[in-house]
Amino acid sequence: MERLALLSGGNRGLGLEVARRLAENGYRVVIGSRDPARGEEAARGVGGGATACQLDVTDPESIERCISTIEERFGRLDVLVNNAGIEGGGWSTSAVDADLDEVRDTLETNLFGAWKLTQAALPLMRRNGYGRIVNLSSGMGQLSDMGGHAPAYRISKTGLNALTRMLSAELAGENILVNSCCPGWVRTDMGGPGAGRSVEEGGDTPFWLATLPDEGPRGGFFRDREPIPW
Repeated sequence: MERLALLSGGNRGLGLEVARRLAENGYRVVIGSRDPARGEEAARGVGGGATACQLDVTDPESIERCISTIEERFGRLDVLVNNAGIEGGGWSTSAVDADLDEVRDTLETNLFGAWKLTQAALPLMRRNGYGRIVNLSSGMGQLSDMGGHAPAYRISKTGLNALTRMLSAELAGENILVNSCCPGWVRTDMGGPGAGRSVEEGGDTPFWLATLPDEGPRGGFFRDREPIPW
């Protein structure tokens, strides 16, 4: 049976890498992209029957259109990778004098966007009794190692981790596994050229979580396929 995976922000960076790996392993992939043309270009590069869907996670109507299109065309959704995200005001900003409008914008994408998309996707997963939800988080959201600066980004990822735990608890009796992961500092548009990890290295753990067996972990936070502190 061919599994279907949707990746938000799937037209570049980590999203594109995970999409490529899923397609190579027999998954049908839908690339969610704010820009339809870039999404289509990415889907052609992924191959394996990959398609694109216009998706802006800050726009509820865009989310509903994308999920409705998937339902009409495929009748199922098995994997959701919540990858879309922004850095939110830069790494040098501080909580002391943060622009709270920037914080709200960051939360709208990194937390509420993933939340709304997950809510929209769950009915399709429940229909077929199967789901894997992967939230792309960051070690910068760990309360166990919380520091200063980049407050918008940090708080958005802490919130995403909390959402992971809540959803996992509420879905405990169903075959829908929800986990979050830190890909590390990756050489993407956000991470920059000086980052220590390639997209191949960063994409490994989200790919693994997207393809977990039924007895796989749920409600965890992972890096390099190993649990890390919250």
